[in-house]
Amino acid sequence: MILAVTGGKGGVGKSTIAYNLAAELDALERANSRDSRSNANAGSVVVDGDLGMADLPSSHGPDLHDVLADRADPHEAVRETGPVTLVPCGRTLAGARSAELQGLTDVFAALERTYRWVIVDSPAGLHADVGLPLAAADAAILVTTPEGAALADALRVRALARELDAGLCRVVLNRAGPNPATEAVADRFGAPTVAVPESEPLATAQAHGQPLRETAPDTPARRSLESLADAVYSCSSV
Repeated sequence: MILAVTGGKGGVGKSTIAYNLAAELDALERANSRDSRSNANAGSVVVDGDLGMADLPSSHGPDLHDVLADRADPHEAVRETGPVTLVPCGRTLAGARSAELQGLTDVFAALERTYRWVIVDSPAGLHADVGLPLAAADAAILVTTPEGAALADALRVRALARELDAGLCRVVLNRAGPNPATEAVADRFGAPTVAVPESEPLATAQAHGQPLRETAPDTPARRSLESLADAVYSCSSV
């Protein structure tokens, strides 16, 4: 399953949600190892799809820029040594310029042959590098914060997702307050909504490249992320 984590506005926490969702899905996969599909593609991989402003942990070796410039195979760019399996993106302007956007679809398809979930951390905005993950995706997770500007941008991406036939699995209301308007957001976007509360432990874990389930598993934010993973797991089993 190719899952685009998107949202329109920058800074709403797409990378944090994508990274932690992968960790939660992997835990679910381990817990359900006797599932009838467990002998097929297993586990998740996160692709840092923001070609101009990569935000997930980086490392030495081939990255997405190299793959899209035909200098490496998609699987050569996979990093399985960290807490979350990922394909990092390069951080240079030259690398971004050398990347051929149209190759993204082939990258996702190649990874999907190995991994059950290919989670794409999509860039902000409504440019081509946002539309391509949505066009290739089986479903999308739409991330927004409660602020009006973030909600407005997310609605624009929701409209684009509909045009590209990317089903909306869940909306994530990130950095939600104590009384999140999840029902109102769900009505507005036409999809169930999961509220992830403002969380210093979550921000700290992300800054250190660690999933929240490893550093603060009993926090409200982690329970919300676990609920999100349950929903995605159900979506992928349909």
